Amino acid sequence: MAPIGEGDDRMGSLVTEDISSDESQNLWASILSEVQSSSASKLSNSRTVLVLGDNDSGKTTLIAKLQGIEEPKKGSGLEYYYIDVKDEYRDEQARLNVWVMDGDPEHTGLLRFALTQESFADSLVLLVASMTNPWSIMESVKRWSGILREHIDRLKIPPETMQEYEQSLIRFFQEYTEPEEGQTSSQAPPRGDANPLHPTAPTTEGEEKVLLPLGENTLSQNLGIPVVVVITKSDGISTLEKEHDYKDEHFDFIQQYIRKFCLNYGASLIYTSVKEDRNCDLLYKYLTHRIYGFPFNKPAYVVEKDAVFVPCGWDNEKKISILYETMNSIKPEDSYDDIIVKPMTRKPVQRDAEIIAEDEQVFLMRQQSQLSKQPAPGPAAESTPIRTQRPQAQRTPERPGGTPNTPLRGKSQDGKGAPPGTSEGMLANFFNSLLSKKTGAAGAGKDKASVTRDAAAELERMTRGKKATTPEVNSNNDASASSS
Repeated sequence: MAPIGEGDDRMGSLVTEDISSDESQNLWASILSEVQSSSASKLSNSRTVLVLGDNDSGKTTLIAKLQGIEEPKKGSGLEYYYIDVKDEYRDEQARLNVWVMDGDPEHTGLLRFALTQESFADSLVLLVASMTNPWSIMESVKRWSGILREHIDRLKIPPETMQEYEQSLIRFFQEYTEPEEGQTSSQAPPRGDANPLHPTAPTTEGEEKVLLPLGENTLSQNLGIPVVVVITKSDGISTLEKEHDYKDEHFDFIQQYIRKFCLNYGASLIYTSVKEDRNCDLLYKYLTHRIYGFPFNKPAYVVEKDAVFVPCGWDNEKKISILYETMNSIKPEDSYDDIIVKPMTRKPVQRDAEIIAEDEQVFLMRQQSQLSKQPAPGPAAESTPIRTQRPQAQRTPERPGGTPNTPLRGKSQDGKGAPPGTSEGMLANFFNSLLSKKTGAAGAGKDKASVTRDAAAELERMTRGKKATTPEVNSNNDASASSS
């Protein structure tokens, strides 16, 4: 029989081994649970943002700003981008898929590649419109929301599943609580949730909250997918004030119309400006909050007309009615198109007209016909008075009279004073003779004689021209008197 001391030692060793084995099992269980929880909380790479809006609304530029790219690359049809999302607390990273739809309605058939039945639960939609064209904001968001609804109806999502999506949006809207300064929003679902876009209802007793009923027009157009309305180029408000005489009541009128639209779809609203870097970082944080469940502590902001932010669940018709106080000449129920009118184009765009070259043969035939209509030049047109009278003056320098073929020096054929060109011809002969007298000694006497004759003839012509002026005027006066 073993001593009592030895038996006690064996029993103690057995108990110690059992305790150590239990602790090791608990340690491994805790490690496995931590790994499992961490793997469940990793950021998903399947989350998607679908961007819809008209051309020139700033869709591509906005996404490039969220990416951190200064020079965006524009495409056509359906463009794909991605945004790197980082979780600094858990040191995790994921890629947020972004599909940008072309503004041409003819490309809407490409939506089947961006939003499918499988990706519907992981998707969020951005409806983009520009403040530089406020007269087309409502038309744009209504048209694209209608296109989105038609596409969702074609996906043929089971009614039970679609009802769950719709109920999750209603619950998200009702559970919104405005965060206090310095605190994160309690609206953010737990990080371990499978999908923050469509959080599940709490099942533990005592966690259910008392939810207030929705307004009459709140989520009346429930699409089952989260929607964020983004008004880009809010810096254009100053241009509207200067060039189109917009007042504060006009911008409040526009805002109340957009907020009512967002209320119908349960959408958020945010004004951004890439040019002035306004609310771009806020939009990024809100998207990561809605898509990945990141904490968010920014309250609603509607004071500044160019930096409006209305998160989903904050707004209601009573808050919208505050804008009515600034509307003096405008009524809230007035038609949007009647108040926000598209201005007439002051300077029409002038485009260079297309010039079609004329056929060469046609051009030549037209020129030929025009030349054929012109009268042929006669002998008188080929010679000038200077050339015709110069030889006559040289041949008959001293002739006292003349025949019709040889007119008198200083007079024309009809007996009147010589035309002005005659004196010019004489002067030309005079100076030519002066220049030619240096040609040689043999012709010096002849040139001198001809110069003398020309000068004498010119003096005689000028004297006769003065005498002939008075009788001609008198004869014209007598002729007019006799006719009267």
